[in-house]
Amino acid sequence: MQDTALLEQLTDDIGIARQLLELVDQEFTALDERNLTKLEAILAKKQPLLALLAQHGAQRSQWLTGQQLTPDRAGLEAAASRSKSGTLILEQALALETELERCRSANERNGRLIHANQSALGGMLHILQGKEDTPGLYDNRGGAAKNKPQRPLSQA
Repeated sequence: MQDTALLEQLTDDIGIARQLLELVDQEFTALDERNLTKLEAILAKKQPLLALLAQHGAQRSQWLTGQQLTPDRAGLEAAASRSKSGTLILEQALALETELERCRSANERNGRLIHANQSALGGMLHILQGKEDTPGLYDNRGGAAKNKPQRPLSQA
């Protein structure tokens, strides 16, 4: 891989990461609105972007390994030190790393929303199925009343 090809790939990946971040933000809105149709459309757009980022990352790792360098930040720094475009390569790599970190943070935010939605849905299902523990009630003398077993809402 030539320096110009590496720089072009890093620049492309920065653009892809920004598109991905925009989709993850749209996903958050769709999750909040519980809009499954919109979520499916977003997922269809995200998958090829993720695949392309993974492919490019694998190509860079393979290129670094072929250069007898480690396929990590240190290996990229060593490769950049051999290049006249080394500073620009490192700047682009840092910019890509920053964009990917923003994507990761936004994705974690979406994961928290998904978890909260799952918990709320689970609670609703327990109520509908009659499995929800009801708080203890009091009788007319202030003592704990004997609770009758709850029946599912469909049997009420």
